[in-house]
Amino acid sequence: MRRNYRISDVADYINWVYFFHAWSVSRDSEEGERLQEDARKMLAHLQPYLKVQTVVEILPAWSDGDDIVVQKTYLCECGARHAYGDPVRIPMLRQQTVGNDGYCLCLSDFIRPENSVKKDKIGVFATSVAMRNRDAFPDDEYNSMLLQTLSDRLAEAGAERLHEEVRKSIWGYAPSENLTMEELHKEAFQGIRPAIGYPCLPDISLNFIIDEIINFSSIGVTLTEHAMMQPHASVSGFMLSHPQSRYFSVGNVDDSQIRDYARRRNKSYEEIKKYIICC
Repeated sequence: MRRNYRISDVADYINWVYFFHAWSVSRDSEEGERLQEDARKMLAHLQPYLKVQTVVEILPAWSDGDDIVVQKTYLCECGARHAYGDPVRIPMLRQQTVGNDGYCLCLSDFIRPENSVKKDKIGVFATSVAMRNRDAFPDDEYNSMLLQTLSDRLAEAGAERLHEEVRKSIWGYAPSENLTMEELHKEAFQGIRPAIGYPCLPDISLNFIIDEIINFSSIGVTLTEHAMMQPHASVSGFMLSHPQSRYFSVGNVDDSQIRDYARRRNKSYEEIKKYIICC
């Protein structure tokens, strides 16, 4: 399922905290006020030229140990969804040190196993900023950086808007949700939206698996040989609905864990190690 957003659709969803962090500038400073004014002017100028493209699929899923298994589906003419192809296995990494709650968490912990009476689902998503007529913008260093940092924030804002629609209608597990923008940015909603590169998803090569499931090219995204998304202002990841799901940091993964993970990914130790950010 695809959703395309204009800047006006997602501007309110921008989390400016991370914008100012990227510039290493205090929002309340004189420099920060000038920067935000320039950013708002550029957003207005960008409106005819930029859109945020998104794709999401809500698919049957189950856990198998530290793996999440996803079944791809298609929508037939009668409106029903049918499974196709072999289930896609997505190995996950488990937290390396016990957290404050006494557990070493893994994202698969928040997905029901296959033999559960109640079946589970998972959201698989990607967002990207599509620009036309880049020549319409100044190419000096300041404006180029301003354009890039705004594009990054818009890709994240698109993910925030999409996730809200998923919770309330597309998946619909929280149809009565009514949160302020501040509450959305504080992630007061049910479930989580871990993206590739997050501390709980440190293996960027999972992008290859996500691409297999939802087809990045449908929103104009390609992957480099190192699994980086192009355009740079792109986000991918998963959506989990479990009420107790939460973010965590896998931490530094030791050799034995990498070897076990490489086995589950059907990759060599050397190949998989170069993709894991926390190693």
